[in-house]
Amino acid sequence: MEQEKERYRDSISTVTSDGKRSWVYPKQPSGKLYRYREYVSYVLLIFLFISPFLKVNGNQFLMFNVLERRFSIFGATFWPQDFYLFVIIMLIGVVFVVLFTVAFGRIFCGWICPQTIFMEMVFRKIEYWIEGDRGKQIRLDKQKWNAEKIRKKGLKWFIFFLISFFIANIFLAYLISSDKLLLYVQEGPSAHLGTFISLLIFTGVFYFVFAWFREQVCVIACPYGRLQGVLLDNKSIVVAYDHKRGEKEEGRAKFRKNEDRAASGKGDCIDCSQCVQVCPTGIDIRNGTQLECINCTACIDACNQMMDAVDLPRGLIRYASEENIEKKARFSFGPRLKAYTAVLSILVLTLTGMLFLRNDVEANILRLPGQLYEHKQGNIISNVYTYKLINKTTLEYTDVEFRLLSHQGAIFPVKTNIQVPGNGMAEGTLFIEIDRAALEDEKDKLRIAVYSGEKLIETTSTTFLGPRSYN
Repeated sequence: MEQEKERYRDSISTVTSDGKRSWVYPKQPSGKLYRYREYVSYVLLIFLFISPFLKVNGNQFLMFNVLERRFSIFGATFWPQDFYLFVIIMLIGVVFVVLFTVAFGRIFCGWICPQTIFMEMVFRKIEYWIEGDRGKQIRLDKQKWNAEKIRKKGLKWFIFFLISFFIANIFLAYLISSDKLLLYVQEGPSAHLGTFISLLIFTGVFYFVFAWFREQVCVIACPYGRLQGVLLDNKSIVVAYDHKRGEKEEGRAKFRKNEDRAASGKGDCIDCSQCVQVCPTGIDIRNGTQLECINCTACIDACNQMMDAVDLPRGLIRYASEENIEKKARFSFGPRLKAYTAVLSILVLTLTGMLFLRNDVEANILRLPGQLYEHKQGNIISNVYTYKLINKTTLEYTDVEFRLLSHQGAIFPVKTNIQVPGNGMAEGTLFIEIDRAALEDEKDKLRIAVYSGEKLIETTSTTFLGPRSYN
């Protein structure tokens, strides 16, 4: 009996026993929680669509330009030299998701994940509008290819392609910047054929995911579902079926009018299967927490509506922990949550401190590889260097010059009148000349200041190679 009850764990809900795809036709959900999900989803969609076109101090609000190795997060520009900050931001994101998974299960997947939002709040809504609800969709797929089926399927696939093309453009705006995207649109596909081909490839990927692969992304491709199996415990709050109340002594049973279920010993579950029909991944939540469950709460709304219809208390399916169902225990902030919170706090504080210490201009001065020092008249030792100045702001720095702070000497850039454009960089070659008497060793550490006019914008250090002292 126990093996039979656990048999559902031997396979996933979207694959039949003979290994074929089991297509999921979820019933259109409705209810209070679904309404809240719609509000959250629309806010996130608006944020996703307008973020590449928002500017803060002249910088794109969010941009991840991998090709030029330049990132813009909340209007602040990050270069490869700031990669350590980007790593910390990613770590904060991971720990934050882990913390919420330990506490609230896979709530990220059901409420915030772009895959779920696009699938449930955009593509499925179009599908419901064109093909109808669950029953109509099943009948349409089973019927032969007639004029009605060709019209409905063709219209749906065409709209899916247009939306996929639009999403691909937004995605491209995050990668190459919205300014470049708008410029490419004005100049036409023929002027940027490589970019246009990449755009079509991304369109194809999005179309494939939302028109065919669908919930398989959550079930098969996404590693997060497997991660939750490691992170969840009996204290985690997830979308759960109250089996104590739903089964009772006699188990679940169909509802009969005017029956006294409390006296009969039957559970409050009336076996209507509405929770299964609305599930976007096709599982039966009454079997317990499963890999496929994305905590979308569609089953909660469906169950509550049925409980209202048969005059039974709501909450048979609800957000609850296993401890809450078994022992009526309340949520507690346990050692694991405290540990993850401590790690998250440390990372946030570290990032905050690093952001405050981060300079607007970064200077790198390095000796030219393979070059030795040079003796000059008057016992002067000369070294040749390359410099790179990276401007992380939208301001332009003009009349840039280098000054020695640690030694008496002179710096001679090959190019005069150095300018560093906003969100750009300047690079070139310079010579540093120091009297041999001022050198303490064959390798001296120099400290160099970078000025724009009389404004100090950065200090850096490098090594100076000289003759070995035999004193």
